[in-house]
Formats: sequence, C-alpha cells, structure tokens
Amino acid sequence: MAGAESSLFIKTVKGEIPERPPVWLMRQAGRYLPEYRELRTRAKDFLDFCYTPSLSVEATLQPLRRFPLDAAILFADILLILDAMDRDLQFLQGEGPVLRPLEKVSELDLVPMPKILDRLSPVMETVDRLKQNLDKGFPLIGFAGSPWTVAVYAIEGRGGTDKKNPKLWSYTRPEDLDAVLEKITEITVHYLKNQVEAGVDALMLFDSWAENLPTPVFERVVIKPTRKLVSRLKEEGVSVPIIGFPRGAGAMVPRYVEETGVDAVGVDTGQVPSFIHNMLPKHIPVQGHLDPLAMIAGGDEMLNQAKSIISAYEGRPHIFNLGHGITPDANPENVKILTEYIRSLGS
Repeated sequence: MAGAESSLFIKTVKGEIPERPPVWLMRQAGRYLPEYRELRTRAKDFLDFCYTPSLSVEATLQPLRRFPLDAAILFADILLILDAMDRDLQFLQGEGPVLRPLEKVSELDLVPMPKILDRLSPVMETVDRLKQNLDKGFPLIGFAGSPWTVAVYAIEGRGGTDKKNPKLWSYTRPEDLDAVLEKITEITVHYLKNQVEAGVDALMLFDSWAENLPTPVFERVVIKPTRKLVSRLKEEGVSVPIIGFPRGAGAMVPRYVEETGVDAVGVDTGQVPSFIHNMLPKHIPVQGHLDPLAMIAGGDEMLNQAKSIISAYEGRPHIFNLGHGITPDANPENVKILTEYIRSLGS
C-alpha cells in the first residue's frame, strides 16, 4: 500500500478514532468543477472519457488541487462492468445511462471473463498512473457497483426507475435473479482484485438502489450477494478495507454491517445519526452523511449541519462525506470552506 496505512483516512477506515474526521466527497471529481467540464469536452463520449487513462487521471486529480481532501477516488463508473459485458451501454444527454434490458440470464454469458477484464484494463492503467502522480502514501479509493445495483440497471435498461422489474424477478423469477447476481458478483470480484493489484488502498461498494426493499428482498438481493462479494475478495487475497454504501437501507443498516463483512459503512442523507451510532458496534467506522444540497446552500447552515454530524459520531471512527454525490450545481467555494473547516478541527 506504499505507505497509505499511515494516512488519516486508512487508519480511520480500519477502526482508529482520529483527532478529526478525514474528509473526501462522493463525486468530488465532476461537473460542478469548470475544469472538469472543459476536460470532458476532450472525449467523444462518457465511456471514452472513462476508458482514456490520461483523462481519468486528470479528473481524479482536479479536486485534490482545489480542496484539502484526505483521499482520492478513482474516476470511473459503476456501469463499466455492463459495458464490458456488451450490454450496449450509452450515456445519453439529459437521460443518463441507457442499455439493452436483460431478458434471459444466458445473455450474460456471451462475453467470456478474460475479454470482460481486458475491456476494463484501462481502469487499471488509470490506477497505476494515479499512484505515480499522487503523493507517496496518499490513499486512493477504488470501487464498483454492488451486484444488486448493477443488476437493476441491467434488467431495467436504464436508471431512475422504480425498480419494478428486478424487484418482480425476486418474486416470480428468484432463481434467475440469483443467477444474475452471482454472475455480476464473480466479475466484480476480479475487477476489484485487479484494482487492488494495480494499487488502490481501499474499496467502496456502491449499492445505490438499496432503498425501498421489503426485508426478505433486501436479504436476498443486497445482503446475500454483498456477503458473497466480500468473502470472495478475501479468498482472492484482497486485504484492503472495504466500505459498503447501501443507500436508503434505513433500519437495515445494522444487519447489513453485521452480515456482509464490510469494514466500514457509508450512510445516506436520510439516515438518523443517533440511530446509526447507537445500533452499530462502536468499532465500526461510519462514513457520511451531509446533504449534498448543503454544497449549494453554503454558509452557517452548511457548517452547522457538518458540526452536528461530526458531534453525533464522537467516540467512533468517522469519515466525513456526503450522503450522496456532489450535484452539478454545487458551489466549489462552499466545498472549499467545508473541507478547510474539517481540516482545521485537527489543528
């Protein structure tokens, strides 16, 4: 890990209680930065942007030049796995990701694993270049979509839906859904293992569609495949800390932490700090969870919310972050004020 073990972020995600919370922000590289918008014009489309290491490296580094952040996160996308599986992924202006909806499990067998991993190899080149560009010991986070969230996109063929079809599969086609989740899990294991071998210091699992699931469905599609993914990574020799982010999981967060084996948990904007703090074992690091809209509002409201969250997790390993990604209309000056404030807490 090239010295990242001694970084504030890695020590905290491994369970140490820091003098101040380390801070990084989901989507800290993104459209709210004018330099990112300019960089984005250099690629023919978003997939080209993700698969061009020189552009992905620059996107990752841009927020680090502006703000006093404690970790970098690899610039990529959770749907690259589906692109590598030849699901006709496109990112359409004003519409987001669109792909060919999955109808049969066998459609996921059309591309062999070596070809899938070869398609994803530019991501590993990006990681390698980032480790050469980042200061020695500065932590880099790798990531992937959790199996359920990737399966939702695969079955629905787009994002922003009510998840009706994949949820219905859990009742009417449970074995097919299990098989889809299993295939996505196994590919994700190798994808994340390759990221670690390329140099990332921690991993994050984004389960963006974990909300509004009945308990038996949550157990089947979120807990079970995430537990399998974490277990398989460890079998493959992956030892870096793993952060799970089951967005919208609500009262299921404690079971998610207990049963999946993640090292730390990211919580969303709607989560209640006192519930999380009281229900989780005190050694479990919590990451979160300022409302992203605070990055637009700024001022005392933003800082008061941040202070309240930090205070709520006193005595627990806490990584400061947002409850979801920075929105494109966030004010970079507010990001600067927030991150400088959090860094000042350790002075």
